Amino acid sequence: MNKRVYLRSLEPDDYKVSVNWRNDDTITSLLGGSKYFVSSEIEKQWVQNTINQNKDIKLAICTVDNNLYIGNVYLTDIDYINRKAKSHILIGNQQFWNGGYGTEAMRLLLDYAFNHKNLRRIEALILDDNIGSQKMHEKLGYKKEGLLRESVYKNGEYKNQIYYSLLKSEYCSNY
Repeated sequence: MNKRVYLRSLEPDDYKVSVNWRNDDTITSLLGGSKYFVSSEIEKQWVQNTINQNKDIKLAICTVDNNLYIGNVYLTDIDYINRKAKSHILIGNQQFWNGGYGTEAMRLLLDYAFNHKNLRRIEALILDDNIGSQKMHEKLGYKKEGLLRESVYKNGEYKNQIYYSLLKSEYCSNY
């Protein structure tokens, strides 16, 4: 399989692209967090703070053919004692939605998590109306573990989130 994406560290100028994603209602409606407005300066500080910290792993997703920055993947809440973390993905460039780019980027993140960081469990929280993200996670082997009822307030209503996880043994048996 030809690789179409690669992961890299965030770079200081990435905020010039990512600020548009954070202010796009179509994108933010699919994420678990609340809507908020982000200035270029705040996004610039966020990217710089992300570069300077070493607690979470936050990476840019780029296309192989032209190095276009199209999204982010994260491992957060990393627990090295219990060897687990939470995964997150955002494909900000909507031209790359529904084309398998997110799945490919997540495979790279999972390979890094399981085979380089020696984690054994990856968790994800997904809005119950984000069907595309659910399908992608299930395609990668994530299993539904539960439902967090009305756990997020978005667009004037409380929304459910589905709790998913993937174990290293499950991932390694598929790839």
